[in-house]
Amino acid sequence: MSGKEGAKHEGAAGANGSGRGTGAQSRKATSASKTASSGRATTARRKTSTASTAKRKTTTKRATGRKKKKNKSIFRRIPLWVLVGCLCVVFVAYAVFLYRSFVGPYSFRWKALYGDVEYPEGSVRGIDISHYQEDIDWEMLRNADLQGSAVQFVFIKATEGSDQFDKNFNRNFFEAKRNGLVRGAYHFFSSQTPSKNQAEFFCRMVQLEPGDLPPVLDVEVNVGGSTGYSRAQLRKDVLKWLRIVEQHYGVKPIIYASYKFKTQYLDGKEFADYPFWIAHYYVDKLQYEGDWAFWQHTDVGKVHGIGGNVDVDLFNGEYEDLLDLCIPDSLAE
Repeated sequence: MSGKEGAKHEGAAGANGSGRGTGAQSRKATSASKTASSGRATTARRKTSTASTAKRKTTTKRATGRKKKKNKSIFRRIPLWVLVGCLCVVFVAYAVFLYRSFVGPYSFRWKALYGDVEYPEGSVRGIDISHYQEDIDWEMLRNADLQGSAVQFVFIKATEGSDQFDKNFNRNFFEAKRNGLVRGAYHFFSSQTPSKNQAEFFCRMVQLEPGDLPPVLDVEVNVGGSTGYSRAQLRKDVLKWLRIVEQHYGVKPIIYASYKFKTQYLDGKEFADYPFWIAHYYVDKLQYEGDWAFWQHTDVGKVHGIGGNVDVDLFNGEYEDLLDLCIPDSLAE
């Protein structure tokens, strides 16, 4: 190759190299320009998105603020005296509920147990006892005071069911008469044995005399539900016991029952002629509206001569009326 051709070739080659370099630089510049544009666009979109998010948050905060202000404004519009009045009404209602549900029904029992004993008004008072009172000091009992009244009568448990005899009956029954108290005997009724057998058992075990109170049937059994013992069967059994015992002693027996039990199960003309001994505790007035002879008003009475609690009763009448209720001398003939 001659020198001119070599120079020419080198020049061409240099020109071609220079052209390629210029094209590469141009492409790089174009690419950089596109990248910069893309970056600016991305940045712009991010700023727009950020601005949009900030705007939504601001809008949400404003809305929340408006809602909170709206809630606060409801209470602010209610006068203070109305709020105080409502709270007072709620407090009074709650206090009444507590009194009627817990305090009222048991206040007389609390007084009897822990406070001053208050018995209902009346002048002829007595008690009823069983072996649960254990040994009784009869001399102290004879001289005991029941709010200004002496103990003037005593009911004594004799039998239960068709085969249970109170272990202290004979002694208590004897001591009551020896200490000048009007005495009576009662049978605790059971729904588990025939009433005929119960009546015959009582008549066989208890020898009443003139001057004693009529025999008593104590009725406080569970009726209905899972017991299977119906109201109709109860009434039938009670009437059978009463008629057998009345025929044996010649006087109508006394029926003992709570006032609710009496009105629910022992109402009606079949029982209208029998004297009733009503149990209703811890009240200053008997709620039973029918005729009654005796009222057992507490089971936590305190009487000198008896350790522990004892049932206390009130007779509906004067002492002479109590004696008139007793078995007359004519039946001894």
